Amino acid sequence: MLALQGFAQTDTTKNDGIDTIHVGNFIIIQRNKDKRNSGSGNDSNYNYNDHNYNFNINLFGSNNSRSYHTNVSTNWFIFDLGFANWNDKTAYGSAEANAFLHGGTGGNFTKSDLKLITTKSTNVNIWFFMQKLNITKHVVNLKYGLGLEMFNFRYDNNITYNKEPLYIWRDTVNFKKDKLYAGYLTVPLMLNFNATPSKKRGFSFSGGISAGYRVGSHTKQKSSERGKVKQSGDFDLDPWRIAYIAELGIGPIRLYGSYSVNPLQQDAVKQYPYAVGIRFSNW
Repeated sequence: MLALQGFAQTDTTKNDGIDTIHVGNFIIIQRNKDKRNSGSGNDSNYNYNDHNYNFNINLFGSNNSRSYHTNVSTNWFIFDLGFANWNDKTAYGSAEANAFLHGGTGGNFTKSDLKLITTKSTNVNIWFFMQKLNITKHVVNLKYGLGLEMFNFRYDNNITYNKEPLYIWRDTVNFKKDKLYAGYLTVPLMLNFNATPSKKRGFSFSGGISAGYRVGSHTKQKSSERGKVKQSGDFDLDPWRIAYIAELGIGPIRLYGSYSVNPLQQDAVKQYPYAVGIRFSNW
C-alpha cells in the first residue's frame, strides 16, 4: 500500500486528500477515509479496521484500448518444418550443361534426371532469435533475426557427384537414398503487417528478403552395393543464397515460404530452390 500510495503522490496523513488512486491499470478506492476511533484525537489511535479499500483492475485500459505491446519484442528459437523443391531452368543439351552433366551411354541429361522426390525433400530452419520492431501503432512492424536454414534435396533418379574433376554423372547403382544437403547461416528482413494488433494471434502478413551464407554441404547415398557413402564439398554450389521470403499468420497457425533469387549452383545447372511449411512461433 505504501508503494502504491507513493506512486500516486498522495499524502494519507491529510484529511483533504483524494480517495481514489490510479496506478497504471489499478484503481484503488478508499472508503470511510476520515473515520477514527471515538473519543481520541491522537493519530496513534487511528483504527485501520474502520477503513475499507476496493481494488479494481482494468485489464483493457480506461478506454478499452488494445493490450499492452512493447516496441521491441524478441522471440527465441523458432522452428520451421517444410517441403523443398526447385524451379529447374537448366539449358539441358547445351555444351555447358553436357560438360557438367555426364549421361554416359544413356544419352544427354534431361530435366527428369535431376527430378526430386517432393515428399522427401525437406527444409528445416532453426532461428536463434527473431525481433519485431514497432513502426506504426503495432500495425506495421519490422522483423529481423538470425538462424540456420537446412535443405535436403532427395533425388528421384540415380545420380552421383564426382568431386575431382567435378561433374554429375548418371549412375548404374540403384540407391535407396540419394540426397544433397546444403545449410546456410541466414539473416531475414521482413516488413510485417498486423491487421489485429489487439490480439495475440490474429491475422498478419510479412514479406521481405533474406541473405544466407553456406556453412555446410554434402551428399549422402545409401545402397546395397556400396553401403553408406557421404561426401563433403562445395559441389559448385553458390556460397550465397539470396531469397524472397514471406510469412502468413492466421490465428495460431504460422505458414512460411521462400524462393531463391540466385540458383543453387554457380555454373551449368540453374536450379532455384523454394520451400513452404509451418513455422512454430509465438508471433
